[in-house]
Amino acid sequence: MKKVKLGIVGLGRLGKQHAENIAFRIPNAELTCACSIIKEELDDVKRNWGLKYTYGSFEDMLNHDDLDGIVIASSSTEHCKHIKSALEKGFNVFSEKPLGINIDEVHETERIVVSHSDKIFQVGFMRRYDSSYIYAKKKIEEGYIGKPFLIRCYGLDPVKAIKGAVAFSEKSGGIFLDMAIHDFDLSRWYLKTEAISVYAVGGCFAFDVFKKYNDVDNGAALIQFRNNSMAMFYVSRTCHHGYHIETEIVGTEGSLRIGTTPVKNLVTVFNDSGSINECVSGFLERFEQAYLNELQEFVNCIIENRKPVVTVYDGVRSTEIAYAATKSYRNNELVFLG
Repeated sequence: MKKVKLGIVGLGRLGKQHAENIAFRIPNAELTCACSIIKEELDDVKRNWGLKYTYGSFEDMLNHDDLDGIVIASSSTEHCKHIKSALEKGFNVFSEKPLGINIDEVHETERIVVSHSDKIFQVGFMRRYDSSYIYAKKKIEEGYIGKPFLIRCYGLDPVKAIKGAVAFSEKSGGIFLDMAIHDFDLSRWYLKTEAISVYAVGGCFAFDVFKKYNDVDNGAALIQFRNNSMAMFYVSRTCHHGYHIETEIVGTEGSLRIGTTPVKNLVTVFNDSGSINECVSGFLERFEQAYLNELQEFVNCIIENRKPVVTVYDGVRSTEIAYAATKSYRNNELVFLG
């Protein structure tokens, strides 16, 4: 079996998960090398995984012989630069969302990806590879709820992860680019249309530290689309019951809900506190299989020389919505998209 040889940049929480999937869970892939600016992360994968080649410089890793592709899981501020460098070196590229936090850089990145059309490029919108979201898409296309006209999304991070959110906030681009962008992508996917206007609000209701980065701990957005459909979004970093990702699609003949109760598993605990269904603790737990599925798709596309369904176009359009939502919140205005 041919193995696709991959290098990865970024070994934080998600980068480490991607690296582990490549190294141990995707049979036709090989984790050849890794790059991080944090020496301890490189020492960890060398010591515990036996990874032979590690780099403190992304440019040095791009000079590694015999690589088929690069997986980008670095800080959001670095995505555009890393995508450009990897494509210009002739590599296939998988990049985590968002494409970038500067809209001009994002549009330039789209042009670069298009100019390297001979290469495989995929954006990490993992929810499109989750079995429940795929099932809902199938039901919509089969007409089970008629014509969809409204999307409602909750994206709630557990408050126990607040230290990590604060640490990442300086480079995240804000709550809408960091968190709601997955929901913006889903709304486009389910409604099959593009946004024309966004109005967003938010505030620091529990953690004023986010004000330092012109960011919030809770935000909401309302979007109108070209076909007159609508979407409502609520994102939070202060959820006390766990990691809660919920999506509702309302149609002319019914509705679908995904993740209304974010249960950890099918076990119900009965004790002196009552009847309890534990909740999932974070995004790596909830979307563990989806993260694996999306990288497997990237590897398969390289082997089969075909394009993935999630393209740079999806990454750009969802980033534009997130950027508009951030602008709307900060300026307290309705923002129109071109």
